[in-house]
Amino acid sequence: MDLKTATALRRLRLVSAPEAVSFLLLLICSVLKRTTDFNAVPVMGMVHGVLFILYVIFWVDAWNRTKWDKKTAAVYFVLSVLPTGGFFAERKLKRAAEDEVIASRARQEGIVNA
Repeated sequence: MDLKTATALRRLRLVSAPEAVSFLLLLICSVLKRTTDFNAVPVMGMVHGVLFILYVIFWVDAWNRTKWDKKTAAVYFVLSVLPTGGFFAERKLKRAAEDEVIASRARQEGIVNA
């Protein structure tokens, strides 16, 4: 994996969890708006919107660089629109990055020829 691909995946991973948190906070603010006088929906909506747009931009960049198949790309996109999906995307991307590091070290040490 080259540096630009690793960077694209890292950016996607780093925006996944904050995007998920902002989505959950937006849902909470929506409930509070309807049940109390508290209205933070415009602010949280904007924060979540910016994070979602960043997620989609980083998702497209990662998809282009990694050459994911359509199923893998679809899974990461669907995770972005589920309220807690960003947490799962972050965990899955972190696990894939760790596996890549292990495989890279094994190739360098001559353990495997992959």
